[in-house]
Amino acid sequence: MRPLSGSFGAGSNPRAGSNEIRAASAYPGDILLACERGPGQPPRHERPLASPQGSGTTGVARRDIPGGTSPATPGRLNATAGEMAPQNSAASAGALGGTIAASAYHEAMSVFDLLSRRQPTLPSPEDALPGRAEPLPAPPPHFVNGRSLSPPYPDGLEVADFALGCFWGEEQLFWQVPGVWVTAVGYAGGYTPNPTYKEVCTGRTGHAETVRVVFDPKQVSYEQLLKLFWEAHDPTQGMRQGNDIGTQYRSAIFTHSEAQQAAAEASVQMYQERLSAAGFGQIRTEIVPAGAFYFAEDYHQEYLAKNRGGYCPDHSTGVKLPDDFVVTPLRYVE
Repeated sequence: MRPLSGSFGAGSNPRAGSNEIRAASAYPGDILLACERGPGQPPRHERPLASPQGSGTTGVARRDIPGGTSPATPGRLNATAGEMAPQNSAASAGALGGTIAASAYHEAMSVFDLLSRRQPTLPSPEDALPGRAEPLPAPPPHFVNGRSLSPPYPDGLEVADFALGCFWGEEQLFWQVPGVWVTAVGYAGGYTPNPTYKEVCTGRTGHAETVRVVFDPKQVSYEQLLKLFWEAHDPTQGMRQGNDIGTQYRSAIFTHSEAQQAAAEASVQMYQERLSAAGFGQIRTEIVPAGAFYFAEDYHQEYLAKNRGGYCPDHSTGVKLPDDFVVTPLRYVE
């Protein structure tokens, strides 16, 4: 397997307002998916897929062009390995502050998934990793606001759990919302008890990278959180977000009450109408009652606040719900 290298252009963090990610190097079918990172290690990055042959593009993923052929929005571009064009580059791997390098293990996994043209599949309970009975160490207080990530939470607060791809950037979106008490990242929707990040990355635990949002419903409604959830990712992609491929990157809403379940289900139809009008496919988001939530390791919590040069890909579609978005009781009736 050939090593991968590439670099982002200046200001490439879409969470900081950039609209471009430049791929300096790509081979046919290559995907960057560096999943395992430890404390003090370089951040995980994503490099867009190479442009389709004859497209005339230069490997730049533009998110500010409606309907553009951006590899960052596979809902519009169903690229396969046979449609990829090689690009040459003299960029070298390893330099921090904009240079990216894939681990051979995750490169191999990603290329295999692409070339086989199959979606990753969830394991059965019998095939899932055994995990452990002993919980991982409890995370410290929130790095930004100092509040406890672990329950019990103050009276009157509610909990919402959302999975929408790489949880580093998505957590930051939610902790910035007025009325959100605290956020945390973890693993939900799987079978393996007390999993580690490395185990989740194998795809054999069944878990999704999940953002826990503890909020005051008197200040921010669950519907407002749903609006942010839908608008912050592409829910049509299945077991992936862009080049982040795996069951841990799937779109999911884990509900904590019948009211949350009803609101989430009703919001699917409302957002689907807008996605369809914009040319996207069918929503593939999983909406199920919440089960066990396992807090991720400390170095994942509030990652982008702890690592100012950190990066998490932006896979939003650009399709918006109304600012006054609400789910009326009539929407709950089938």
